[in-house]
Amino acid sequence: MTVQSSSFSLPLFRNAKQETLSKYLICSMSAKVSTVETRYRTSWPYLIAALVSLIGLGDAIYLTVQDLTGQTLRCTIVSGCNEVLSSPYAHIGSFPLAALGAAAYFAVFSLSILAAFGYQLAKPPLTVMVVAMFVTTLWLLYLQAFVIHHFCQYCLLSASVTIALTLLVVIASLRGNK
Repeated sequence: MTVQSSSFSLPLFRNAKQETLSKYLICSMSAKVSTVETRYRTSWPYLIAALVSLIGLGDAIYLTVQDLTGQTLRCTIVSGCNEVLSSPYAHIGSFPLAALGAAAYFAVFSLSILAAFGYQLAKPPLTVMVVAMFVTTLWLLYLQAFVIHHFCQYCLLSASVTIALTLLVVIASLRGNK
């Protein structure tokens, strides 16, 4: 293969080995481009999960600060926030359950960002974390409905965020298996 001009002729490859190497590099580069396209096609659910987890993080931090400062919460949508948040189920010993939720939402945010940018090792712990949060949410909703007999709007927001995260991780897993 040569490049010809009006005044000279320049060979692009000196021998067959260089030409073969060049073809290999071109093929491998096109394979990497298709891998990148596939990775970014599946990243949107993880990016959305990261954004949604920030809502849960804000909610959990707000509840933690309110608990640690001893302030009472004002419920505007449903009544029962104080009953739920002052119940024995709102703490693990003296540790606020909302602080544990904040740590979980931060972990989900971090793992979702890593998964969105193609770090495959972040996906299994993200799935485990979201499943644990989902099971905990079901338990806490059960406690509010059948044991405490009151609902907290902030807790319901957290439950909604966790359910949304669960759906997003399931969608991302299904899209990734195609």
